[in-house]
Amino acid sequence: MVNKIAFVGIGRMGANMARRLKDCGYSVAVVQDSREDAAREVAEELGASVATDLSSVTAAADIIFTVVTDDEAMRAIFAQDALLQHAAGKIFINCATVSPAVHEEIDAACREAGAHALEACMASSITQARDGTLYLMIGGEEEIFKQVEPLLLDLSASLRYIGPTGKAAQVKALVNMVMNINTAALAEGLGLAQALGLDLEMLCEVFSQTGANSRVLETDAADMRDRDHDCFFSAAHAAKDSGIANALAEQASVKVPLSQATEAQYRKLIELKRGELDKSAVAELTFPGRL
Repeated sequence: MVNKIAFVGIGRMGANMARRLKDCGYSVAVVQDSREDAAREVAEELGASVATDLSSVTAAADIIFTVVTDDEAMRAIFAQDALLQHAAGKIFINCATVSPAVHEEIDAACREAGAHALEACMASSITQARDGTLYLMIGGEEEIFKQVEPLLLDLSASLRYIGPTGKAAQVKALVNMVMNINTAALAEGLGLAQALGLDLEMLCEVFSQTGANSRVLETDAADMRDRDHDCFFSAAHAAKDSGIANALAEQASVKVPLSQATEAQYRKLIELKRGELDKSAVAELTFPGRL
């Protein structure tokens, strides 16, 4: 592909996706981030330019990836005087975990501007972004997805078209809802085991061979035990994502008490000024003698 690519939001996920595409031979023409120093650093590494404003991102690229934090940030970057200025013919690939309703709003705004939007929801972390093994769930117009499929394949080990705009975000919300519940449940099990004087390494081995096994056991158990909470997926993001799922449940009149309790745990970490820690830090609330 000869399209020029831009990134809006070059935190750890966005920057590593940009690095991956650069390694694959794509032209990463421009980057933009609210943290100007970080944007300059990544731009220098990639041989890209730093956009002075959002409209210049759209002007400089054909395909624009957005990797921002939340609904408010998404709405802000897609204002008419921002990314959507002179956006006709451009394709926006939106990777942030935001509410399905906001993806639908952005899709409608892009259509009005003559542009196209896809949601590319990621169920992976920083390492997978860098080595091109993301799990990507795509929502939006299937014809547009087909146009950029080769590009998305270079970012992913698993690529799945889910359906119309909003549906991929719904699936992603459910993925993170269940993941966060599993994480909080593991933290409670290990915390109780610690209080009972059980050997945690032995317990994790038992968990791995029984119905207590989970992907979270593989990724988070040792970090919970060792209090190693270097951030791959923050507690603040866990709270936000559980909140998205819980709002969907309320709209659907479905009761989700476990998810609500999980969100409350992560919100408590935020209140305790621990929201920037990895989601494994929920164990700080359950292990005796920690917080």
